[in-house]
Amino acid sequence: MNGTTPPHSIGSLSAATGIPVRTIRFYSDTGLLPPNHRTPAGHRRYDESAVQRLRTIGVLRELDVDLTTTRRVLDGDLLLAEVAAAHADAAELQIRALHMRLKILRLIARRGATPEETTRMHRLSQLASDERRRLVADFLQDVDGDAPAARSAAAALRTAVPDLPDDPSDAQLAAWMEIAELIADGDFRTRLARAAVPPADEDAVPGVAPHTAADLVQHARQAVTAALAADTAPDSDGAAPVVDAVVARFATALGRPAGHELREWTARQFELGHDPLVARYWRLVWTVNDWQVVPGHLPFQPWLIEALRAPGRS
Repeated sequence: MNGTTPPHSIGSLSAATGIPVRTIRFYSDTGLLPPNHRTPAGHRRYDESAVQRLRTIGVLRELDVDLTTTRRVLDGDLLLAEVAAAHADAAELQIRALHMRLKILRLIARRGATPEETTRMHRLSQLASDERRRLVADFLQDVDGDAPAARSAAAALRTAVPDLPDDPSDAQLAAWMEIAELIADGDFRTRLARAAVPPADEDAVPGVAPHTAADLVQHARQAVTAALAADTAPDSDGAAPVVDAVVARFATALGRPAGHELREWTARQFELGHDPLVARYWRLVWTVNDWQVVPGHLPFQPWLIEALRAPGRS
């Protein structure tokens, strides 16, 4: 070698960088890696700067930067930092899409979803954030109406709108799917308009004087809240004293025997003022919005109704 001929052949570039000969030849043919010299036999030769240029090409291609953009970076028409920032944003979107795909697949597997359910879940998961908000806004508009109960319900619902984050947890995604199915149900919208806001304590026990009813409901709520905070199951032995105390309070206030008949009557009263599907909606909203569930804010009626009717309670 005469000292003026660049030292690298395509083969030595491949050995220095680990990039296949065929790929280097392609880069050279497309002008991304022009040779610095050709031998009399036509063989391409490259100087030392070609090694770093080739390594840069290899990195950009591994990062999925297209050939045109790679050429502009190498020619100095684009800053590498600008290209990296743009591709980082694109990669983040791809990662979010893959995360969402993974969560949908897990949800389908857990539910044993049918093809129809799978199609619906996939469609709902692909809604952009503004489309999800529009879906909820349309639902709230349907709930609202001229009746005072409907207006109160719509006002309450607007204080806690479900807002699925861009990268939801598995639980948040599952809750959003269930909410989307509920709000598409006309019967549920009717139930929500009627029962989104629980009745006032004085109205929760029909046929009982307002002051007495308010006192009974407040006592029941406090007793059940303590049981919920202690993680007491409604059908457990630990629930018996709570039930006994509530029934005794009702018996004293109403002048009735604290027996099975009063327990069943009390359970029916709390059923009339509580819609379990509406309560389920609120729990789903808390999950989607990642709000902490506070025992005192949970509906107390389901626990009390189940405890009143638990087998073996006299």
